[in-house]
Amino acid sequence: MSAMHDALLVLDIGKTNAKLALIDAYGTVLAERRRPNAVLADGPYAHHDTDGLWDWMLAACRDFATLAHVSAIVPVTHGATAALVDDDGLVLPVLDYEAALPGLDYAALRPPYDETLSPGLPAGLNLGRQLAWLQARFPAEFGRARHILMYPQYWAWRLCGTAASEATSLGCHTDLWNPRQQTYSSLVERMGWTALMPPLAPAHAALGRLRPDIAAATGLPADCEVLCGIHDSNASLLRYLGNETGTVLSTGTWLIAAAFGAPLAGLREQADMLANTNALGRPVACMRFMGGREFGELAGAAPVPCGFDDIERLVAQGTLALPCFAATGGPFAGRAGTIDGPPPVDARERYALATLYCVLMTDYCLDALGAAGPLAVEGSFTANPWFGPLLAALRPRQPVSYSDDASGTTCGGWMLRYRNALPPGSASSIVAQAPAGFSAYRARWLGALDR
Repeated sequence: MSAMHDALLVLDIGKTNAKLALIDAYGTVLAERRRPNAVLADGPYAHHDTDGLWDWMLAACRDFATLAHVSAIVPVTHGATAALVDDDGLVLPVLDYEAALPGLDYAALRPPYDETLSPGLPAGLNLGRQLAWLQARFPAEFGRARHILMYPQYWAWRLCGTAASEATSLGCHTDLWNPRQQTYSSLVERMGWTALMPPLAPAHAALGRLRPDIAAATGLPADCEVLCGIHDSNASLLRYLGNETGTVLSTGTWLIAAAFGAPLAGLREQADMLANTNALGRPVACMRFMGGREFGELAGAAPVPCGFDDIERLVAQGTLALPCFAATGGPFAGRAGTIDGPPPVDARERYALATLYCVLMTDYCLDALGAAGPLAVEGSFTANPWFGPLLAALRPRQPVSYSDDASGTTCGGWMLRYRNALPPGSASSIVAQAPAGFSAYRARWLGALDR
């Protein structure tokens, strides 16, 4: 079959939604399926619906197999998640990182921030805490595990049977990784996990071919390769990795700013600043907050896009949303969100306030990082007509652009296979637009943070 019919499947599992995309060698999306990514409450603790995702993926693969010659599958997933497996499958359900993990003095176990550049986080956002809790709470099951697999590599293992580790997932606030040395942290050896860590492989590595039973069940080619896979925020960075400066803002459930060239020495643990490891095995200074989750809390269950007049009205009347509106993560974790000034009166004003809040929080994080150079916005917030213009108004020294690929993670997965190709599409420059008094509004917001 000719190269023009060659295509790749990207399995993109975010915290809120999962997507399977069929993309050809030119970067054209041929087909796409989505489903909510459920967390299940049955069993010993809150856990991911891996069986539901598996069945959904196989059904979609059966449909996609008729549309193109699928030569590879690549998994892309959220971070802070791992699977404990033996030769037959999971020995314990895949723990949800927002689950409470009582009865463990993890602070006594974790390495210092200077070693990992991984801030201490609540719930299970430090993957090391999850593993230590599972080991203490379920020693028999943990003892049966043959591998600790990062979440993208769990899906690769299910598809091809080969176990691997990969640095982008190991290096995102897990406490398991030393980003400066690009090696495992002291926690891994101290907890006795070294033998459970499979060999390291690059994100783009082909781990093997699809298992014969899966090829038969889906109609995918027997020679379909399974790539190692990558952490989703790092997938969004792939198209920018040649840059020495500049910032990428990956948006979705989390808003994650990655600043190329920003000094690691400027990172502060208490502000939820961290070093992620990119696909080239290099540390990148990052800061994030749970922007998508907080936007939803402020905008409401049925958000109604606002007009610029709604934003102007809220700024003029001095309505401020002060952090934070999510239970986990970000520089203001643990503080209860409040609204100062006249509250929003309808759904449009709630959307406007949510937009203003996320813009101000993003600007705060970019300043804290010392971010410089062009600012590229990836992901779901590119659908917001005012987020980019308002952010550009606050950051005149950083030209802002929107990626026309609403899911930079999917494009990143595609680039793992077609590494020598240019990514599809282009970026559109964003023109700054600010309501009257916007600088004073930001100054009032920043001043209110110290109250």
